[in-house]
Formats: sequence, C-alpha cells, structure tokens
Amino acid sequence: MNRGCAPLRDDTTAVRDDPVATLSEVSDAWLVGRARELNAVGQHSDTASQRCTIREADNLLAEAQRRGEPRIVGQLLRHCASMRLVTPGLVDSADPLLDELLMHTRRHGLDVLLADAHALRSRRALLGGSEDTALTEVAHGLAMLDDELIPDRTLGRRSWERLLATSLIDIGLVLTQLGVYETADEVMTRAHQRIRESGGPHEIAVHMINRCRMLLGWGLRLERIGQREEATARFTTASAIAVAVEGPWRESLFPRVSDRPAAEQVPVLGAAHALAQPHVEHIERLKVLRALDRAIHPREKIIVAIALSRCLTRADLSKEAVRVLSDTRADTASDTSEPTLRISLAREYAQLIEVGTGVTHDALRDYALELETELWTMRQARLSTLVTRLENSRLIHRHDAITRQALQDPLTGLSNRRALDDRLETLLNTPDAQPLAVALVDLDGFKGVNDRCSHAEGDDVLRTVAMTLRDTLRTDDFVARYGGDEFVVLLPGATLGAAQAALQRTAEAVDRLPGELSRGVTLSIGVVAMRPQESAAQVLARADAAMYQAKRDGGNRVSAFSGVTNDPPDRPAEDHSVWIPPDAL
Repeated sequence: MNRGCAPLRDDTTAVRDDPVATLSEVSDAWLVGRARELNAVGQHSDTASQRCTIREADNLLAEAQRRGEPRIVGQLLRHCASMRLVTPGLVDSADPLLDELLMHTRRHGLDVLLADAHALRSRRALLGGSEDTALTEVAHGLAMLDDELIPDRTLGRRSWERLLATSLIDIGLVLTQLGVYETADEVMTRAHQRIRESGGPHEIAVHMINRCRMLLGWGLRLERIGQREEATARFTTASAIAVAVEGPWRESLFPRVSDRPAAEQVPVLGAAHALAQPHVEHIERLKVLRALDRAIHPREKIIVAIALSRCLTRADLSKEAVRVLSDTRADTASDTSEPTLRISLAREYAQLIEVGTGVTHDALRDYALELETELWTMRQARLSTLVTRLENSRLIHRHDAITRQALQDPLTGLSNRRALDDRLETLLNTPDAQPLAVALVDLDGFKGVNDRCSHAEGDDVLRTVAMTLRDTLRTDDFVARYGGDEFVVLLPGATLGAAQAALQRTAEAVDRLPGELSRGVTLSIGVVAMRPQESAAQVLARADAAMYQAKRDGGNRVSAFSGVTNDPPDRPAEDHSVWIPPDAL
C-alpha cells in the first residue's frame, strides 16, 4: 500500500509511516486516525500532495467499506469528500461521495454525520455559485443539531463529541462564508463547548483558526458600514486567538516547521496580527505567507492581501499595495465561495486607487455608502431567509420524528410491529421482492441479563443488538422489533442460502461485541424462504420454528428451514413472543 506520499512536518508525528504490511491488518481506529491525519495534511499542502493524500484516503475508504462498520465508513466518506472540496480540479468528484454520505448516514441513523453531510453539501453549493442551495442545506444541518442528541455509545463519548464539534465547525464555516456572522458565532460557541470537553490539541487548533477567520471576515464587514470600533474589536480578538493557538498548534496534526510560530505558517493567523495593528514589521511575514508553495484557499488569499496592503500603505508603498490587491482580485475572479470577502477586497482596492490619484470623489463616496447600506439590507434579508428555512427545517424534522414514532419502536429506534406488517404486506405483493427471506431473531441469555443486572442494562443490550442488526445488513433489508427480545428481518431479493450467510455474519458480529455492551448475549436466528401464496402469519410461524431449532441446537447460530413442514416444539414458558399454532402453517 502507498504510505509515502503524504508530506511530513519536521517532527514527523502528524503522519505516521508505520511498517504496516496491508490495510486488512490495521484496526478500525487506525483507519479513522489515518484519515484525520491525511485530511489535516491536505488542508495545508500543494495540489500534487493533496491528490496524493486523497488517493491514500480512498484506499482507506475502500477498506472500511469492505469491513462494513457503518460509523467507520461514514467518517471515511466525510474525510474523502472534505479533502476533495479543497483540492483544485477535484471539487466535482466530491458530489457522489456527498450523496453516498447522505444516504449512508440516513440509513444508519448517524444523525451527527448526517448534519455534517448537509454542511459539506452547503459548502459544495457555494463553490458552485448556488447561495440559495447553500442556505437550504446549512439550515437542514443546523436544525438536526438543535435537539439534545443521544451520544452513540458504540463510538464512545469522546469520539462522538469530537464528531459533533466537527459538524458544528463545518456549519459555522459555511455561515461565515455567507456573511451571517452572528449565527456563525453562536454555532462556533457551541463547538467550543464540545471541544473543551473532549477535543485534543488538533481539534482545539482547528477551532481557534476557524474562529480567527470568522472574526476577521466579520471585522472587514463591519468596516464597510462604518462601524470601525466594532471592527477593531473583532481584529483585536482575532489577534489574541492567533497568539493563544501556538500551544495546541505545536501538538496538532498540521504539517509545520517546528521552530517557527504558527503566525508565520498559517496565513489567517499572520493576517490577524496585521489587521489588528497594521505596521511595516508585518510586511515580510505576509509576503512569505502569500507566496507559500501550497494551495491557499481564496478566503486566505483575500484576507492576507488586505492585511498586506494596509501594512504597505503604512510604509508609503501604495503602488505595491495596489498591485497586491489587483493581483488578488484577478487570482480570485472565478471563485464564488467567498462573496462577502470579495466585496471587501473590491472596497479596499477602490479606496487605495482613490488615495493614489489624490482625487476625492464625494459623489462616488456617497454612492458607495448607499451601496453598502443596501448590501447590509440584503445581508439582513439573507439572515431572515436562513432563519425562515431553519424554522421550516425544524418543522420538517419534528414532523418526520412524529411520523417515525408512529412506526418506530421507542426503545431501539427500529420499526415496530405495525411497520413490519405494512412492509411485509407490501413485499408479498411486489414481484421484484422475490425471492424473499424472512428471519426471526431471538436473544440467547437475555433473561439472565435482567435477572443479574437491571432492566435498564437490559434495555441497553436491546439497543446495542438492534444497532448491530441494522448496521450489518444491507440497505434494502428491513429490521423490526417483534416484541420482547425478538426481532424480525426481511431480506428482499435474497435466496435462502444468501440470507443464511448474511445473518450468520450478523450473529458473529453480536458474538464479538465487548462484554460491557452485549452482557454476553448471543443470537438464535431462524430463516425461511417465502413460499408462493403464503400469508404473513404462516411465514413468520415457520421462521419462529426455525429460530427455536437454533435454540435447541445450543443457540448462537442460524437455522434455515426449507422443507414443506417444520412443526415447532412447545416453547418455554418465559418466552412471551406471539405464538401461532401448527394448524396455521
């Protein structure tokens, strides 16, 4: 496997070069960790290195998909899509990954990653010049994170909090690009609370850099409407953050030169100091940042150019300042992702041209002020649009939740008996669903969990098993809680042999769960193939008989019945499942 293409920082701790023979030998945690490293490196690399890191990340994604663990696949999809969004020439290739991320996270109930999928789709819309679509997508993502989300125990609290913080940061970045700074600030504050509880040095550094970027854009926007004191306050805060980030920066995953400060390596940090206090001492640093041999985002190009032009003007180098701004305008002319910053760049350029000619045009200045006032009104309209769409997304989200609740088991989040009856009836009348396999799943040893531990821990086991069932089966397979500790699985288009193999993998996945999650329970599964003209009651009765045969054989196994008659033996008294007598077969 290709391990040597990602650029290393001086201390080489960001991107490991472990002597791993094949990807199949590494852990799931390694796959996610390596993808995070590649994403961090790609954010601060030249285009050739970015493409190289993407190739390796794609290999990691393929391995994650082979293993099939939904949370790992979701995180790898997110990293691969995100890396493409910042790589020139590869933005379009992010579209299928974003679509897959959206469908994958919906199917597996990964709400935090689903919200992040909407945030990334919003960023993609801005890159395509569709501000309206961006507003809709970011509203969807923000609405999903309004509720008090239940942490995913399978991920662990810290990893889940990290994912939530990342999603909030991605939403905050889009809101910053849209110029909706007040809302972006609120979202960034929420991200800060999560990072403070569970983030490592890299997450802290990323958050501080993004917050610094937001404050600089906000300050430039405030300047345009004459609120200079408020703008100065934003620049000053950004400069203070640029100082404070040095500690976490040195321990982050970003590639860097270890003996140089972050402000000399991250354009937005160097620009923060210069905008807070424009001075000749910042000129050389900003020139170096502007000429870095790597991909620099348009927003960084614009912010650095404005900061450099102000320092050059202070040094009586107005002509050079004009040239810097002119070159940057030409360099970012085709970019649509930073509409607010581009206006600030045009304003800065116009002001310098006026100073350079020595001519004061009062009428033009009055017109510019009127224009800025109109733009501010449009920005308020944009905020109002966001608020309206956010409220609409919240209503849709609540409506969907109510609809799901009517057809959903409240404990496990799976479909309930009502939904099972509807789905089975639909499949029975759908020719394309044939062949159809039907399985009944029962937990071995579950009664002992309730007896030894508590019903609360028993509920946790049911939730864990339900999640494993859903995650290990195909997208088209249907999983429902049948009652008590029993579940039903419908596998449309699957032969009996294929269904048995798939369910065997599910049983093995439950058997491999950590003891603190499964409490030692295993699965007994009975699976049958639907017969022509067979009723739902009949096929469920045969699946039940097959399941009980698996229990008689010792449990933790799959029993497939293909014969014409399979009469079930009497069931134990403690089994509370619905029983259908043999004459119904």
